[in-house]
Amino acid sequence: MRRPPGGPIRALAPALLFLTACSDEPASWIQRHPQQLALASLATFVLALIALPIVVAALPEDYFVRDRRKPVRRGSVHPLVWRVLPVVKNVFGVIFILAGVAMLVLPGQGMLTILLGLGLTNFPGKFRLERRIVGQPVVRAGLNKIRRKAGRPPFRWPWE
Repeated sequence: MRRPPGGPIRALAPALLFLTACSDEPASWIQRHPQQLALASLATFVLALIALPIVVAALPEDYFVRDRRKPVRRGSVHPLVWRVLPVVKNVFGVIFILAGVAMLVLPGQGMLTILLGLGLTNFPGKFRLERRIVGQPVVRAGLNKIRRKAGRPPFRWPWE
C-alpha cells in the first residue's frame, strides 16, 4: 500500500493548525471558558463510554494475534472518501488525545479518552503499543468482559 507524501504528520496538520489557532494560552482559555471545558469533558466521557464497547465487540477475536492488519475493503466507495477519511479520523484522534491529557488534571476520564484517541490515530508503532497496553492483565480482563457481555468470544492473545 502506498503512503501519502508527508505521512502521518501531513494527515495531522489540519488538527494541529486548528489547535494552535484556538489556543493563545491554554491557561487563560481554560479560565475564560469553564462551561465549554466542562461540556467537552462530559461529551468525550459519554462518547468514550458509548464507543469503547462497540469497538471492542466489533473487533475479530484474533485481532491481537495477527502479525499484520487486514486491509479494509474499499468496495464501491468513492476514492475521495478514502482520502478524506484518514484525515478526519486522525484529527478526531488528536483532539481526543489532547482532551484526555487535559482531563488528567481536569475533571473527566483522561486515560480512557487518550486510549480512544490513540485508537483513532495512525502512527508508526501503533500495533506494538496496542499489544503492550493489552498485555496488562487488568486490561485483558476488561476487554474480554466487554466481549462476553456482547455475546462475542474472548480475544486470543499472542502469548497464549
